[in-house]
Amino acid sequence: QVQLVESGGGLVQAGGSLRLSCAASGRTFSRTAMGWFRRAPGKERDFVSAISWSGDRTYYADSVKGRFTISRDNAGNTVYLQMNSLKPEDTAVYYCAAHPLDLTGNYYSRYGMDYWGKGTLVTVSS
Repeated sequence: QVQLVESGGGLVQAGGSLRLSCAASGRTFSRTAMGWFRRAPGKERDFVSAISWSGDRTYYADSVKGRFTISRDNAGNTVYLQMNSLKPEDTAVYYCAAHPLDLTGNYYSRYGMDYWGKGTLVTVSS
C-alpha cells in the first residue's frame, strides 16, 4: 500500500502559479512511478503528468506541456507539480497518484495508476 497526501492547492488568478506537493509513504519511493491527474467539474479524471522512478523521464498532457513541470525528491519521498501560466480551464481537483512499475506516460494516461491521494482543489479565476 502507498499513502499519498497532496498539498498546495488554492485560488489563483489566471496567469499565476502554484506548486503542488505530494508526500508518499508505505513503499520504497525511489521504485515508485508518480503522477498527477485532475478532475474538472463535470468531467472525467484526466492525466496531467508523470515521472519515472529516477526522475529521468517525464510525461505531460498536451494541455499542460510547457506550463507545468513535474519533479521528485526521492530523499524526501515527495513529488511536485509546478504550475505556471495557469488558465481558468486548469480549475480542477488535482490527484497525486503512484504506480509500482516504471512504465510510460501513454500507459498511465490510458490506464491510470494504482494508488491515489484524496486530491487538492485548484481554482483559477479569470
